[in-house]
Amino acid sequence: MLNRRSMRLVLFRKDRDYEAFERILADGLGRRDAPGLLAWCLMPNHWHLVLLAKAGTNLSTWMQWVAVTHTHRWHQHYNRVGDGPLYQGRFKSFPVQNDGHLLPVMRYVEANAQRAKLVRAAQDWRWGSLWVRQRGASKQRQMLSQSFVDLPADWPVVVNEAQSPAEMDRIHTSIRRSSPLGDRQWTNRTVSRLGLEATVRPRGRPKSSGKGDGNSYKST
Repeated sequence: MLNRRSMRLVLFRKDRDYEAFERILADGLGRRDAPGLLAWCLMPNHWHLVLLAKAGTNLSTWMQWVAVTHTHRWHQHYNRVGDGPLYQGRFKSFPVQNDGHLLPVMRYVEANAQRAKLVRAAQDWRWGSLWVRQRGASKQRQMLSQSFVDLPADWPVVVNEAQSPAEMDRIHTSIRRSSPLGDRQWTNRTVSRLGLEATVRPRGRPKSSGKGDGNSYKST
């Protein structure tokens, strides 16, 4: 899950803003429709969440609760009630196969602040799950759910290593298009089950038929 503040303005101005959002996440995880939380990273103008759907989970209503609650509290705190939407729109999301495809996504999220050069090491960013894994209090660590995929023992080292261009490209494509990320068989089943055909359909102009009808054009 990903969302940004409208016009890419700063969303979290100070430590208390980050803390307030983490409290909303913690409260939300106690709801009956809550997912599991596998990883997160809060950045100055956006945030990433890696969620695990469970029995009874309704991701749409849960994410709506998070966004509406945060918007209401943020506007009240900054005396901006009535100023319009806080977020640029509905959150972006894409399904991930819960196997070896999941770890690259978690790496991508937990390394976000390091890639942005906000910290030298990913685990030094206070507002992310890698910091919580390493230094968080027991109550904070309880926010994290157990994945079906075990993290390597040297997980912080893995997160801090640069991801391959191919891996980054796959993740960026899934973010941009909301397309499933997994192997071909799983992706085909997920596309059919969730009605996501448009997210994997090739984009661009159709190729010329070559019949010289006067209206043909070349894809670019």
